[in-house]
Amino acid sequence: LESRSSCISPASSQGGVYSMELLETFGLNLHRIDKDVQRCDRNYWYFTQDNLEKLRNVMCTYVWEHLDTGYMQGMCDLVAPLLVIFDDEAATYSCFCHLMGRMSHNFPNGGAMDQHFANMRSLIQILDSEMFELMHQNGDYTHFYFCYRWFLLDFKRELVYDDVFMVWESIWAARNVSSAHFVLFIALALVEYYRDIILDNNMDFTDIIKFFNEMAERHDAKTVLHTARNLVLQLQTLIENK
Repeated sequence: LESRSSCISPASSQGGVYSMELLETFGLNLHRIDKDVQRCDRNYWYFTQDNLEKLRNVMCTYVWEHLDTGYMQGMCDLVAPLLVIFDDEAATYSCFCHLMGRMSHNFPNGGAMDQHFANMRSLIQILDSEMFELMHQNGDYTHFYFCYRWFLLDFKRELVYDDVFMVWESIWAARNVSSAHFVLFIALALVEYYRDIILDNNMDFTDIIKFFNEMAERHDAKTVLHTARNLVLQLQTLIENK
């Protein structure tokens, strides 16, 4: 017989109860959420203890409604900027659910990350063969694993908060005006912005990970976005003239 709890389900009109397995699964997720909420953007002025509680409420609601997926590290990072803007749990939850329609595929078992890496490899081969050769020769890091956090969180940890809002809105708008894959061009723009430093220092995989970790929250986001738009135009021109 299935182990049953004494916790009555509010969704049941027949006095049903939740299974122990379900409650244990949710409990494990709560533990992960609590750990991440307490360290999420703790240096940003908005996240007082009361607002961290709002973040926790949004995250717990999402996980309860998506228990088959559960909580994965990084989800708090995607909720936090939305909560800063709306300062409302219901609106934040609604927008986060919509955002996860796209972003959930970047998390483990989603399948999108490998495609991002493959697309980056193709783009840099086409648009910057010199950079591709350096990456290929210096231990071959054309797998682009150093971009993992960029794609997982839409560059959220790479930028200061004001720039996160600007970059996210550019990504959302680009789907309708330039490219549904604008995140790829922002990632390529981050590499291209520092190409002289990368080439002059003959960076290998360890070097480039260290470099971009140290550059987090120090990027010129407006210039990176401008570069990304130019890269989209470059590719479109190459396709048209082929």
